[in-house]
Amino acid sequence: MSATDLVRALARSVRGEVESDATARALTTMDASNYRRVPQAVVAPRDADDVAETLRVCREHATPVVPRGAGTSIAGQATGTGVVLDFTRHMRRILELDPGSRTAVVQPGVILDDLRAAAAPHGLTFGPDPSTHSRCTLGGMIGNNSCGSHSVAWGTTADNLRSLRVVRYGGGEALHVGRGLPDAPPGLDGFATGHLALLRTGFPELPRRISGYALDALLPENGPDHARALCGSEGTLAVVTEATVRLVETPAARALAVLGYADETAAAEAAPGLLPYGPLTVEGMAADLVRGPAGLPRGAAWLFVETGGATPAQARDRANRILRAADALDGTVVTDPAGMRTLWRIREDAAGTATRMPDGTEAWPGWEDCAVPPARLGPYLRDFRALLTAHGLHGTPYGHFGDGCIHVRIDFDLLTEQGVARFRRFSEEQAGLVVAHGGSLSGEHGDGQARAELLPRMYGDDMVRLFTRFKDLWDPDGGLNPGILARPARLDENLRFAVLPRRPVDVTFGYPHDGGDFSAAVRRCVGVATCRTATPGPGADVMCPSFRATGEEAHSTRGRARLLHEMLAGEVITDGWRSTEVRDALDLCLSCKGCRSDCPVGVDMATYKAEFLHHHYRGRLRPAAHYAMGGLPRWLRTAAPFAGVLNALARIGPLAALARRLG
Repeated sequence: MSATDLVRALARSVRGEVESDATARALTTMDASNYRRVPQAVVAPRDADDVAETLRVCREHATPVVPRGAGTSIAGQATGTGVVLDFTRHMRRILELDPGSRTAVVQPGVILDDLRAAAAPHGLTFGPDPSTHSRCTLGGMIGNNSCGSHSVAWGTTADNLRSLRVVRYGGGEALHVGRGLPDAPPGLDGFATGHLALLRTGFPELPRRISGYALDALLPENGPDHARALCGSEGTLAVVTEATVRLVETPAARALAVLGYADETAAAEAAPGLLPYGPLTVEGMAADLVRGPAGLPRGAAWLFVETGGATPAQARDRANRILRAADALDGTVVTDPAGMRTLWRIREDAAGTATRMPDGTEAWPGWEDCAVPPARLGPYLRDFRALLTAHGLHGTPYGHFGDGCIHVRIDFDLLTEQGVARFRRFSEEQAGLVVAHGGSLSGEHGDGQARAELLPRMYGDDMVRLFTRFKDLWDPDGGLNPGILARPARLDENLRFAVLPRRPVDVTFGYPHDGGDFSAAVRRCVGVATCRTATPGPGADVMCPSFRATGEEAHSTRGRARLLHEMLAGEVITDGWRSTEVRDALDLCLSCKGCRSDCPVGVDMATYKAEFLHHHYRGRLRPAAHYAMGGLPRWLRTAAPFAGVLNALARIGPLAALARRLG
């Protein structure tokens, strides 16, 4: 059947929005990764019944489905070629919050900060807190088994998950899965008992082992716990419609010890020694990530070590104890909330700022979040730097040093065949390096398309065959997020840069920070979605006012950048500078330059809008308002000699109304 038949069938069966226009498809071709897949349609389900109906219709039409939250995944797992289930519009309710049992029941579209705000009056919070906490959804966090900076204290999403209600491809009754709960697909009852030796010995002992399926959760001594096994499955097994999560007590007061070291290796080697002091976080970053003065202690790398307490004095004393115990070049303790927010913003913006090297060179994810045992982090970083040098590459490591998890963006050339070939060679050698240090290819963001092809290097062929069998028991038709985890696509396929023009397009503005290349300017948006915040806060004080007014992706800075990317690609949006889709999305842009100041990668949508409108209306009439407002300086100069007369006439009721109408 055709895509039109699919959309009609979905529209008849689903109460939520079903969209297949160019704008909806263009907005969901990418997440925050290097990858791009073009969907046929986007469905925004209103409830679990809508989810089940979508999955039923898609199975009847042999169409794949990918569930999607805020689209901030860095490994490519939030993109798909069939139907995208968008959970950011509806299904955003906190159904229950029980302070007594310290649990909450949430729908998959609930934004993490909304859950934390609801729990805060009870002295509780949800422990995992990735840097995208102001826009990431609980469903996305479950799909990727997200962690965040406080995982040394409160663990990963899987550690804070009680149970899930999920629907399989094809729809039907929801399953309620969790430790001790009976629901499971047919064939899973004896799955673990048939492979006890492999499941007990085949997984490295790591606080941040995210790669692959968590099949060890199915061992008899672990439950079995099907909810934990589903956590981190990246939408390939079932779709979450409801989750019961654990809440943790949040300290009444916090302090931050900032420790300076000679280099990142010294900081990495010091991090494990701080864990016995019970910190909430042990985060690391180096000087090449800091833009401008930041008020940091002396050093070329730093550890941010947060402590908590029942009182400010107790939190400060714990931070001072760490400061005294640390073998650091310099250090300080910050207790002022505003000062702590300023320092944390440096760290949280890193996912964006790291996309530009100090010389302006573009840098990309791909090996964004490997993890090794914390005690191996120092030696691993030395070997990692040596591998970069051997390939002529550069990166800026930072991340969760207390958990041995490193984020880095690397200046891969993903625009040429030679550069993509080097990307593959480096990826293969990097996988071997991580495994040699006893690590996990992914320590937070999942494998997606970036790393799943290399899972045999970490787990061996027998375990990977078991992953495939597990996938087939949950999803025998293979309709959920194909190409991810089981039977993965190649890591150098579906790159989002392949569709862009090979030569700079003819533009009017100079784009000096992007080599005069409009495509490079548009590529600045890496999709971390700081612009998708509902209220002002650290990282997005004013950006993006039109998104805050409408809540629509098309009116966010990221959404507009995605539409411009697809305009340049010419596949989904086919009429170039004359595109009505791009024009309509830019129409509500206030040109306020909020993105220029708040976006961590400096996207300047006001300039892009001016560039687009110049080409869009070139050689044809513009809307009357453009002439009225654009010519205002000229009109004012012309009218200045007659100001007295005009002001007097403006006070005459009918004439004043006519003047306003003409304006």
